[in-house]
Amino acid sequence: MRKLLRAEHFIFDDINPEIVVSVGGDGTLLRAMHMYEYQLDNVRFLGVHTGHLGFYTDFTDDDLFDVVDALQKENSKEAVRYPLVKVQVNFDDGYQIVRHVLNESTIRRASKTMLGDVKISDYLFERFRGDGLSISTPTGSTAYNKSIGGAVMHPRVEAMQIAEIASLNNRVYRTLGSPMIVAKKDLITVIPAREDDYSLTFDQLTFEYQNIKSIEYSLDGATIAFANCAHTPFWERVRTSFIGEVE
Repeated sequence: MRKLLRAEHFIFDDINPEIVVSVGGDGTLLRAMHMYEYQLDNVRFLGVHTGHLGFYTDFTDDDLFDVVDALQKENSKEAVRYPLVKVQVNFDDGYQIVRHVLNESTIRRASKTMLGDVKISDYLFERFRGDGLSISTPTGSTAYNKSIGGAVMHPRVEAMQIAEIASLNNRVYRTLGSPMIVAKKDLITVIPAREDDYSLTFDQLTFEYQNIKSIEYSLDGATIAFANCAHTPFWERVRTSFIGEVE
């Protein structure tokens, strides 16, 4: 790939790129996104899959000449944008961590049942007990969210989705027990019980934290841009990935 691009006089810049070409799969592209997480306003992505087409990849490694040709014709004004979920982790001492995710963020206890309050905006919605919670973007709805019973959402739907991970539901403990679609204007806040062993994920990145006061999830307008070179419609991707050809 590099040889082909160099032959067409493309300039490589790992520090301040205009287009990031990810060769691998959706996981590779997620890693690339987090490498340039704080430059997303100025970067566009293009995915080349080494197997079948993924949700974030429009080319396979058999299409390298097409990739070069597409990059030569690429127009930044035609970029396809997907929303990101902002995750703000607030700690007891006032320290904050802010990240953005393309697929989902999850919270779990490292070894025991998780207990936490879930607020929608300022309204206490439920007291959750179970393995954990997943908050996903519309594009992330087809990833881990779908595997735990979440709904598939089109990227044009400006909303977040909460899905429960093995919730406890009996005569004593009750949760909604189904995925929830939360509007763009609403803030999701999870207030975990004061335990010391929480595991948080930001897409494929996993971190262990202590002394978490609350976690806030929102759609703050942040997006990721994909070079619109050979864009495959969303529902075609869904059908290809989960159903196959319809006869």
